[in-house]
Amino acid sequence: MGRFLPHPDDVPVEITLRKQPSLSRQKLHSISLGGVSCNSDRGWRRGTAVDLYMPTLGENAHYPGYIAWCEKHLQGYRVGIALIDEQTLFGARMGEQICQIEHYSRLQRQQNPCPQDLEALALEWVSHHATEFSQATLDHAMAQAVLD
Repeated sequence: MGRFLPHPDDVPVEITLRKQPSLSRQKLHSISLGGVSCNSDRGWRRGTAVDLYMPTLGENAHYPGYIAWCEKHLQGYRVGIALIDEQTLFGARMGEQICQIEHYSRLQRQQNPCPQDLEALALEWVSHHATEFSQATLDHAMAQAVLD
């Protein structure tokens, strides 16, 4: 199974049930390209068909996937949402970059109350973290998952 990009805790995300059959654990493991991990108020059963929505990105930021794993934490759950087609994974990766930049911008505003240019902050984030979201990094993670 591929790599799961961590969604920042302070950027909203919604997970809703899709009316589609669940996948078996074995099938899910063999077809997942990776996905997104995020917090959830509720626990989810592995293989459940869900829709991941990122309100920060607008109404069209919906990514269909399946629950790959769910871990209980002190305050809620951490879930991995597996994405099974390359176009959805690409869209989610781009969306996650925007969410990470939003998170980075919020941290910078907390540390420095003087407003900074959002474009400059975005370029700064990209210079430090873009490789984590690159196709090469994704390909490496997928190849490593096949070897595991």
